[in-house]
Amino acid sequence: MSSRIVNVVLAGVGGQGVIKASDILADAAFRAGRDVKKAEIHGMSQRGGSVTTDVRFGDEVLSPMITPGEADFLVVLDPSEIAVTRSLLRAGGLLVPPDAIEEARLPNKKSLNVALLGILARALDLPEEAWRAAIHAALPERLHALNEAAFRLGRETALPRPNP
Repeated sequence: MSSRIVNVVLAGVGGQGVIKASDILADAAFRAGRDVKKAEIHGMSQRGGSVTTDVRFGDEVLSPMITPGEADFLVVLDPSEIAVTRSLLRAGGLLVPPDAIEEARLPNKKSLNVALLGILARALDLPEEAWRAAIHAALPERLHALNEAAFRLGRETALPRPNP
């Protein structure tokens, strides 16, 4: 296990499942034996306003907050949030934008958050079973198959190019 801390920012607008996605990521990292810290900023989330979450994991994480310009990964669920949050990503970091997944290929458009986690999973050293267990723990049983399909779609999607 690497001692390096992995910094992931998830961003979107209220109602898109940003917090649910960060819960799944944090749980998958925890199930893989990593120390995990998470912070949330809700803004006007109930009215479609900005929502961001920071998830940090590694051998030992002391703070939940990610310093601007230090995120290794930026997962964005709404195109309007890319310009707002891009400065959080470090040079060489990976932006996972909402258009990385074709909406028509999603089993349900509400599963975009889990599909984007599937893309992120390609770049993270977390076991598939940890992801699957985290998805099951976070969602009702009736949504398991649909979200597993969305996650697989993301896993089969090529990684975007790193941030210059």
